[in-house]
Amino acid sequence: MTDKNLSQLPPVNAVLNSLTKYGINFQMYDNVRVEPTDHSFLDAIKYAKKGEFDAYVAVGGGSVIDTCKAANLYASSPTSDFLDYVNAPIGKGKPVTVPLKPLIAVPTTAGTGSETTGVAIFDFKELKIKTGIASRAIKPTLGIIDPLHTLSMPERIVANSGFDVLCHALESYTALPYNMRSPCPSNPINRPAYQGSNPISDVWALHALRIVAKYLKRAIRNPEDREARASMHLASAFAGIGFGNAGVHLCHGMSYPISGLVKNYKPKDYNVDHSLVPHGLSVVLTSPAVFAFTAQIHPERHLEAAEILGADIRTARIKDAGFILADTLRKFLFDLNVDDGLAAIGYSKADIPALVKGTLPQERVTKLSPRPQTEEDLSALFEASMKLY
Repeated sequence: MTDKNLSQLPPVNAVLNSLTKYGINFQMYDNVRVEPTDHSFLDAIKYAKKGEFDAYVAVGGGSVIDTCKAANLYASSPTSDFLDYVNAPIGKGKPVTVPLKPLIAVPTTAGTGSETTGVAIFDFKELKIKTGIASRAIKPTLGIIDPLHTLSMPERIVANSGFDVLCHALESYTALPYNMRSPCPSNPINRPAYQGSNPISDVWALHALRIVAKYLKRAIRNPEDREARASMHLASAFAGIGFGNAGVHLCHGMSYPISGLVKNYKPKDYNVDHSLVPHGLSVVLTSPAVFAFTAQIHPERHLEAAEILGADIRTARIKDAGFILADTLRKFLFDLNVDDGLAAIGYSKADIPALVKGTLPQERVTKLSPRPQTEEDLSALFEASMKLY
């Protein structure tokens, strides 16, 4: 499985040549939509059911890998209704009890970490919000991390993918701790894929954050910098292991309606025929406001993150941790020519009620915020994210 752009590029050719060389009978599905929808998922699912395949290889970014996860799941559970496995409260969020086929994921972007996670995200067109399927059962059997596959990424795709890694690391490190989640599931099968921050995810999140601080700007500015590209590809997988275990919170929860309600925004360097806000961009635009808001819980973690990203905290007061991290993020984004907030991608204050409404069902992630939030809080966060600089 891949998408139309990638089907013409070296990573897909390498896979096709390998399968052919070893006499493996295969079919190629290249109709994956960049930023998939329920409709594009259903098209891939239909193809997978018809093919009755023994195994899957996903070659692409998060859109391709997530689509392949969904196709594998529903082809393995052919009598299930689509909403059966979609996250509650939008779907039924049923636990996956059927065995799936092996899935080999070959990521070509340095962003989603989808090769390491049990999550598949899509746009639910009817509600104009993003949601997903979350279960350990859909995690790929194998991920092949080869930085040469990322060399064909244009500058803005490198940047937006890198922002996803940045937020995966920051959100999983600052998420509600694993021992404070409630209520306790009645049965282990109902335990969510996202556990809250914990000593193991912390290791991966911090390591990924350090790599982002050191290499993201280099990877964006010089496509020939193989050390930077390789490091970011690895950081993507590291952050994936971190957040795939701990979970993300408000930046991601708020990003889903930002992507889903897009009007006419078409990002530079994306060869697509539809309006879209790239996932990493939709996530990072709220990050200064979000971390200023969450920092009153675990301010020392927010300060530590700011220091890793380059802030001088020698004279910092712990109560200013949120503002320091927010300013550090703003400077980071300004240096990389990121759009000046939600207003720059087509939103205004009039859109805030719809954005809040689209965030409310994202409980799978918003409940992992270390600080609970009201609708008024969410409105204020969207308003604060309209302009960044």
